[in-house]
Amino acid sequence: MVDNVNNNSSPLRDLYWQPEESAEAAKPEDSRLGQEDFFKLLTQQLSMQDPSKPVENDQMIAQMTSFTMAEGITGLSEQFKDFAESMTSNQALQASSLVGRQVLIPSDVGHFDGSKPIEGMVATEQTTQNTTLRIENEAGQVVRTIDMGTLPAGQHRYSWDGLDDSGEVVPAGDYKIAANGRVGGSSEDLMALTYANVESVSTGGQRGIVLNLESIGRIDFKDVIQITNGNG
Repeated sequence: MVDNVNNNSSPLRDLYWQPEESAEAAKPEDSRLGQEDFFKLLTQQLSMQDPSKPVENDQMIAQMTSFTMAEGITGLSEQFKDFAESMTSNQALQASSLVGRQVLIPSDVGHFDGSKPIEGMVATEQTTQNTTLRIENEAGQVVRTIDMGTLPAGQHRYSWDGLDDSGEVVPAGDYKIAANGRVGGSSEDLMALTYANVESVSTGGQRGIVLNLESIGRIDFKDVIQITNGNG
């Protein structure tokens, strides 16, 4: 179960609300060769060189160039690290705003809570005739059939109010949405997309932003097709 972003054990807490310890106590002794140290050593080397065999200009320039490049690479690496940490923080902040909203995902399973309708989209690649939507319970029984008629290519909204073919409210639970239609004279199954509620999010892992959806489970944010304000 993914922890809610407002929970004290959330990865977001690690990014934003972790108490800062003393920088002096946490900072290890710097053992790197700094610019001042380098020039002190270079000056000492020059003062102790053999007058009959002085350091060649090319050799001195090579040493200075090597140090400058190493120092530049170290600084660049630290800048990239700071940039990555900043991006992670921004990502976490954006992810926290998804809690309580609805997302459209490529799933043919929707959750009926006993009152709110299951909503989503049917995707068609070309004009589809005699399009029907079948609602199946967890036992695989068809409880409702909805006629959607002829649909052009695209995504088409559907909404099921939780009533069966007899007009009775079905029990709360998960229901499969199966769409079918005739394309070019042959019957084809169509892709069903459903809206799901975002219960919590997690960030910082190798998968990036991961959403925990009501009755659906975990899904990568990159697989989300659409984000709504919470009412589909």
